[in-house]
Amino acid sequence: MDFNTSLATQSYAQARAAVPPEAGGSGPGSLFEQAANSFVDAVKAGEDTAKAAMAGQADPHALVQALAQTELAIETAVTVRNKVVEAYQEILRMPV
Repeated sequence: MDFNTSLATQSYAQARAAVPPEAGGSGPGSLFEQAANSFVDAVKAGEDTAKAAMAGQADPHALVQALAQTELAIETAVTVRNKVVEAYQEILRMPV
């Protein structure tokens, strides 16, 4: 039976078409990538504004605004992470 499984696996590997992943597709992976890039951009902008404020090149209002945007981005990322962990734990609790 192990030999048959090996043959079936080899036949499947040879028969399936090799399709490269789409670049810039519209699946959930691209949505996650956009969200991650947006998060990184928000954090970098906050850091850049904070550095500029320490050097005296940015006004305090811009610093407060950038820190608020960074805080919102971090809170959103933490909330999404918590929901993903919660969903994963629910899946683990499902009877098989």
